[in-house]
Amino acid sequence: MADMATQPETVAAGVRYPLGAEGPLERWGRGLLHFVRRKPLGAFGGLLILVVLLTALLGGLAAPHGYDEIDLSQRFLRPSLSHPFGTDDQGRDILSRVIYGARTSVVVSFSAVAIATLLSTTIGMVSGYRAGRFDLFAQRFIDIWQAFPGLIFVVFVISIFGKGVPVLIVTLGLLLSAGASRVVRSATFAVCAHPYIDAARALGAGDLRILCYHVLPNVLPVVLVNLSVQVGAVILIESALSFLGFGVPPPFPSWGRMLQDAQRFMQSYPHLALFPGLAIALTVYGFNMLGDALRDVLDPRLRGGP
Repeated sequence: MADMATQPETVAAGVRYPLGAEGPLERWGRGLLHFVRRKPLGAFGGLLILVVLLTALLGGLAAPHGYDEIDLSQRFLRPSLSHPFGTDDQGRDILSRVIYGARTSVVVSFSAVAIATLLSTTIGMVSGYRAGRFDLFAQRFIDIWQAFPGLIFVVFVISIFGKGVPVLIVTLGLLLSAGASRVVRSATFAVCAHPYIDAARALGAGDLRILCYHVLPNVLPVVLVNLSVQVGAVILIESALSFLGFGVPPPFPSWGRMLQDAQRFMQSYPHLALFPGLAIALTVYGFNMLGDALRDVLDPRLRGGP
């Protein structure tokens, strides 16, 4: 028996572990540090996303004023110490409205992408796994699904069912799921070509077990990368719809509606559009950079090493 006293050790967080037996927190910390060193832009994007999530979560605690607190005596104030982002045409604090608008963007984008991810992963995996006639009919249905113009489809559904957050979330989720299912389907084809899928069938594993335990873990990196990119796309779509008047109904603020309200006064008071526009740009940039970094890290062909 090997002498335990001579076994190599590593020290993490003041605790000694045998070499290769670090605790889960230490492994996560080491992996995160490695990610930051290799992908600084991706780490910066993740930091931006963390700030947006904390802003949306804290909301009223972080906002210095209420989002609908009107004071006509404070109209069109320039950025100052009392109002860092200035005030709008009704005397409302722009910083507070940007903070509350983050909650709108986070709720709508994450909920819509959750629906889209669930649908696209299920449809793409089943279609790629079954192949044959089922895949043929499923892909022709996806072709019809993708033929609808995206923005016009959303406006059409909202005009029928009315404005509201649930209608907006479900509509955007359905809109994004078609294209994402094609990506998952391609990844499923690649996974099903490996011999271990045939070995699982030979051992008597059912289709559901193969999909859940063998296919899903291998297509999950593709799903995660696609998810991060879709969140940024949903934020842009929701902002465009709010700008056109089809987004989240007032009085609750959203970044797109703030841009719509600012367009009449943009030349005289550019700060009305600057800060919500900057919030949209930085948030979408963060999700795109994180998605690119995740793609490089999770794809073995792009890791640049063994």
